[in-house]
Amino acid sequence: MAFYELRQYKVRPGKMQEWLKVMEEEIIPFQVAKGMVITGSFRGEADESVYVWLRRFESEAQREALYKAVYESDHWKKEIAPRIPDLLDREKMVVTRIVPTTVERVVGTMRNPTNNSRSQ
Repeated sequence: MAFYELRQYKVRPGKMQEWLKVMEEEIIPFQVAKGMVITGSFRGEADESVYVWLRRFESEAQREALYKAVYESDHWKKEIAPRIPDLLDREKMVVTRIVPTTVERVVGTMRNPTNNSRSQ
């Protein structure tokens, strides 16, 4: 069964713009190139320290393979990972696995309803 990771980060004071640039120009493109499915990227509206993003996985096996492809790569270890501690408080990072509810499946169906009404 597919699941998502809801990843919540605390960005260090004054570092949000730099963090967004790294995420949007480096991290997200790199992870997508490795096969990750990123379904959303958000910042806090009023709280400059809040950053949240979502990733989707088809299975635990897929998640494990993608983690290995991303986090064990030389590019991640040498180019990206060393800069993260200056931008994020990693001790405040929260990663939550979530699964779709019945409501999401119904809403998805409502977005593409079958047109059963007759034109008048």
